[in-house]
Amino acid sequence: MLVHLSIRNLAVVESVDVTFHQGFHVLTGETGAGKSIIIDALGFIAGGRGSADLIRYGCDKAEIEASFDLQSAHPVWKSLEGLGIHADSSEELIIRREISAAGKSISRINGQMVNLSMLREIGDQLINIHGQHEHQTLLRPERHLHLLDAFGSDTLAPLKASYQATYSSFVKVEKEWNELQKSSQQTFQMLDMYRYQIDEIAAAKLKIGEDELLGEEKVKLSHSEKMMDSISDAYELLYGSQGLEAVAKAISRFEDIAGYDTKGIAPILEQLQSAYYQLEDASFALRSYRDAIEVNPGRLDEVQERLDFISTLKRKYGDSIDRILAYYDQIKQETDLLENKDEIIEKLRDTREQLLTKLLEEGEALSQARRRCADDLAVQIEAELKDLQMGRTSLKVKFGRLEDPSGVEWKGQRIRLSRQGLDTAEFLISPNPGEPLRPLGKIASGGELSRMMLALKSIFARHDEVPVLIFDEVDTGVSGRAAQSIAEKLYKLSATCQVFSITHLPQVACMADNQYLIEKTVQDGRTMTQVEELTEEGRVKELARMLGGVEITEKTLHHAQEMLGMASDQKA
Repeated sequence: MLVHLSIRNLAVVESVDVTFHQGFHVLTGETGAGKSIIIDALGFIAGGRGSADLIRYGCDKAEIEASFDLQSAHPVWKSLEGLGIHADSSEELIIRREISAAGKSISRINGQMVNLSMLREIGDQLINIHGQHEHQTLLRPERHLHLLDAFGSDTLAPLKASYQATYSSFVKVEKEWNELQKSSQQTFQMLDMYRYQIDEIAAAKLKIGEDELLGEEKVKLSHSEKMMDSISDAYELLYGSQGLEAVAKAISRFEDIAGYDTKGIAPILEQLQSAYYQLEDASFALRSYRDAIEVNPGRLDEVQERLDFISTLKRKYGDSIDRILAYYDQIKQETDLLENKDEIIEKLRDTREQLLTKLLEEGEALSQARRRCADDLAVQIEAELKDLQMGRTSLKVKFGRLEDPSGVEWKGQRIRLSRQGLDTAEFLISPNPGEPLRPLGKIASGGELSRMMLALKSIFARHDEVPVLIFDEVDTGVSGRAAQSIAEKLYKLSATCQVFSITHLPQVACMADNQYLIEKTVQDGRTMTQVEELTEEGRVKELARMLGGVEITEKTLHHAQEMLGMASDQKA
């Protein structure tokens, strides 16, 4: 569950620290007091995109921190491990988010920095926020199939995964097949060009690193005469009277006097002898190198011509021999493909037909499984709606196909294949007996849509393991007994997860286990929002305000106290 929430410098919130508990929480207060800011803060913790516009005026950054106490078996711990985030399931999970005035966002989970996609992956497993705009998703039939698949995920997910794998293979093969079928003059022109390029590159007989070796050879050939003169001079200096002969004479002089001071002269003599042998080796090496120098203008012309040819190939096919040869392999494969196009097209056609048959069979299996799940979903929604004072409502999931005149033929229809399957699905309802089933958007009121979404959330809460469920004015458009039924449903939901609701209805507020008052005040000329966890006495006053408006009377106080007592009895 969510244990603690800390907010700094977010919109009109300067500093708020709130502690939460198990069960059903309501946030109440006047319109515009800042209740939605609390929800926005939790949305940022769950990975929502932040904006610098939400930073309190005059501040550098906004900071939000939330701590969660979760069971060790909760799947989020495994997700954290998969992301490389150290977390101990015996301790609280802490998520921190900073949004700077420059628009940058920094997110941390247990002190470790994470990017937004990682935060969203974790946040989706911790917090589920249902805002008023979500009512509109029920009016979009294209979302109904997604809701059905989420409901029946245990059964449908493996079938859908298999179908989508086959679909990806089919799309790839069909794309290749269609591209090869487009025979035109361009294909033959391409073949001629590829053949010419293949012949030109093959005839060049390029070798990896050849250009580098030729470049080195060119440098030596271009300066061969100068090298010959310099090395000859060096050899004569080393081997002549100023070189080895001079060192030999010095050695002879030292040998004549070596007996007079053995300890002093012997080391010097040894160095001279070593130097003599090294100079002798160096002179022989110089002579061999000089004799190997090639002064060959003809070879220089050949090397230059080869380098010019390689340079031309580089301009045409790639900036290195490696890339030229890689291009050669590529166009050779494409040439083989084009030359054997008819045979390849036939193979692709056979593969496509096999994949199409498999795809349609898997799509049909997915469709049948969806229909079974749809019957179960309809029964469960009707049961939930009965609790929400819509007991006479009938619901059915209407299935269809993605019809397309240019699509594939399946069971007498031309249908378009989709990654989501072969189906379309739409929720149809009849709020009253005797009325035909019709689309939600044509007959459902705002209050009915609110209760429909609450019914779905109640069902999904039994299937997923999200510990925090937040409703932002889900009771909009309802009153009286319907409002009471929503309150009871929210309280019932809180038995399996922690439920938060922003509400203006006293029927909902009195059913809460914990109530928080959101108030806007002005201090030192600045507006700020404060959050107060209400005591029993505070709840009575706040409920009286919700019942009576601005003026709180003894009657409204008594009524509020009576409502809390009745709610307590009902919960017991």
